Amino acid sequence: MSVSKSYIAYTVRNHRFAILQRRREFKRRKPLHVPKNAVWGLDMTGKVDTTGQVHNILGILDHGSRHLLALSALVNKSSWTLLGHLCLAIGQYGKPRAIRSDNERVFTSVIFTSTLRCFGTRHQRIDLGCPWQNGRIERFFGTLKQSLNQWAVGSRQELQFVLGVFRDWYCYVRPHSNLKGATPFEAWCGVDALRCPPKAVEWFEGWDGLLRGYRLRY
Repeated sequence: MSVSKSYIAYTVRNHRFAILQRRREFKRRKPLHVPKNAVWGLDMTGKVDTTGQVHNILGILDHGSRHLLALSALVNKSSWTLLGHLCLAIGQYGKPRAIRSDNERVFTSVIFTSTLRCFGTRHQRIDLGCPWQNGRIERFFGTLKQSLNQWAVGSRQELQFVLGVFRDWYCYVRPHSNLKGATPFEAWCGVDALRCPPKAVEWFEGWDGLLRGYRLRY
């Protein structure tokens, strides 16, 4: 059955409030639980230093726990460099069942896709123009940029240092609303802060007070 454009416009206009309500419900819907190491989200963003040079930043995020497995200022934007950081993350945290990325050339190269097949890891590529399909890493970059845009760096080495501080704050200090108030590290390790009291509580402060909070040590 086909309908005219005017009929669609008329229907949308008469049901505008209901459509807005449904959109709000979709946005507020809690994401489904995903076990750790089931899916990793990969993406890249950039940061301009005080000299005007753009540095590429790679992020690797576990979908289930939101644990930030890697946050690195890249030397270059090649598939070999990307695979090097990915192998380091796999060596430390284990191999995921699937890796989700966009369709940027570095993620679709023969080298990258062939290596994932050798690992036995499925490559999930999102549809073109649909960044929300990799929403967890996109949401993380939104949190990162909100703070990073207020901070100036002079070189890639300095950027890597401040990214390390941010990663500690994000994983160990900042509670996550979709993790019922737990930090990504607690979710990764399966720690219930209500049933397992911490051995120590430390005040964390970084970036001249821009990043702050309490870190619980178990």
